[in-house]
Amino acid sequence: MVEAGEKSGALITAEFAVDQGREVFAVPGSILAQQSTGTNRLIEQGARPLLKMSEILDVLKLEKLPEMRETRRVMPASDHEKQILKVLSLEPSHIDTICQLSGLPIQEVSATLAMMELKGMVNSVGGMNYTAAREPKSNYQVN
Repeated sequence: MVEAGEKSGALITAEFAVDQGREVFAVPGSILAQQSTGTNRLIEQGARPLLKMSEILDVLKLEKLPEMRETRRVMPASDHEKQILKVLSLEPSHIDTICQLSGLPIQEVSATLAMMELKGMVNSVGGMNYTAAREPKSNYQVN
């Protein structure tokens, strides 16, 4: 967050991000500026102060993105992972939809998604919704 007043809607968004286990960054501002009240308060409450752009790259491991993409291309360890990757995109899909489109039972999808999230292949975005991690499904080599 770059700027937020004390009662900014952006603070509500930041709260949702924290509730979902997401990293929240805030750019510190002047203690005299009203538009910095919210961001400074976020930092006080535990948001990561952002002082350099490279900090985002470090925390999100974006400098390793090319290596991660290559790894993900060969990563599906099972047919279940391959089937799930076929139906995921960057748009959130509910687990029920993933089951329906993949043809897999809920217990298989649930267990496989948990492992795929640990591997960095998918992201849980809350409410039993999942997305492919950082790249569209067309970049995966799925047979």
